Amino acid sequence: MTNTATLERNRTGAASEPRGTVRARDDAAMLKAAANLTRDLNVPKSSVYWLDMLGSALLGYSALLAAMLVGPTWLAVACGLIAVLALYRAGSFIHELTHIKKGAVKGFRFAWNLIVGVPLMVPSFMYEGVHNQHHAKRYYGTVDDPEYLPLALMHPWTLPVFLMAAALAPVGMLIRFAILAPLSLVSPRLRSLVVGRYSGLQINPKFVRPSPEGEFARDWAWQEAASSVWAIALLAMVATGVIPLREFLIFLGVASGVMFLNQVRTLVAHLWENGGEPMSVTAQFLDSVNVPPPATLPALWAPVGLRYHALHHLLPGLPYHALGEAHRRLCRELDARSVYHHSSHRHLSLLVVRLARSTIGRRA
Repeated sequence: MTNTATLERNRTGAASEPRGTVRARDDAAMLKAAANLTRDLNVPKSSVYWLDMLGSALLGYSALLAAMLVGPTWLAVACGLIAVLALYRAGSFIHELTHIKKGAVKGFRFAWNLIVGVPLMVPSFMYEGVHNQHHAKRYYGTVDDPEYLPLALMHPWTLPVFLMAAALAPVGMLIRFAILAPLSLVSPRLRSLVVGRYSGLQINPKFVRPSPEGEFARDWAWQEAASSVWAIALLAMVATGVIPLREFLIFLGVASGVMFLNQVRTLVAHLWENGGEPMSVTAQFLDSVNVPPPATLPALWAPVGLRYHALHHLLPGLPYHALGEAHRRLCRELDARSVYHHSSHRHLSLLVVRLARSTIGRRA
């Protein structure tokens, strides 16, 4: 097929490779192929969702319990790492909850919140309504995108700060649900701040959430109440010695590891090279990242279909278990000149180096 996209790339004086796509006319051939070749893949398979999420959660909590109970430090650390990877996979289903139609996998949203979202203090309302705006064509990469920062255009020190903030997130969630949420019930001003600034898994500090409405407001209310009860109970049990401090710190460490690993994945989910201009669908795709096979480690650090993040931006409604097949079909259909292949990268380290080099090159 012919490549109809026109790419415009900027170069810096110190960078040794293209800065990435800032604007691109939509590649009609790629978009048509993506739609036509995947029509039969759009229905989520309930059994896959349930088995994957429940199995990951069971493994994660079992490993967490083992980390608390085993004697040797090295074995506790090993169990803790397994817990991080498994609970990270279970937690990553929050991304699917924002895209599958409500009721498509009956009971899944409710069960995920009870099993994963509330215990880890990341209920789905923190992501639903935020992530969807990231996919809006007119918002992606602009100041109105809650999940976008032009990291490649920022100071080098922003990258370690970006990662450290995630590692501290579990402590922030404890404060948000155990202290701020209850106090906000008696202070409208504080409530406005909590809803607008502290109720979204976002990376854009300028984004302010609107107050929830309708059915979503009811979902928000029960999820927040459950998370607050859990956070208060957890702190109370630690304060009274019911839960020893060591076990509490292991729990916090695992939760911190989950958030940190997700932030590493976020760091390489996009090229982060847009300076705030509206972008075409093709430009958004090229600013996003696929890390397809034969790479194997992305199955751990980008689970639940997140290794196909660029493809996901083309087809946001496609269930995670169908993304691999969709990628294979597109690779077979589109020739080597297609823009589609430009989004594929080999592995995480090259993406991190590219991003770090971009920030350093900007300040050189």
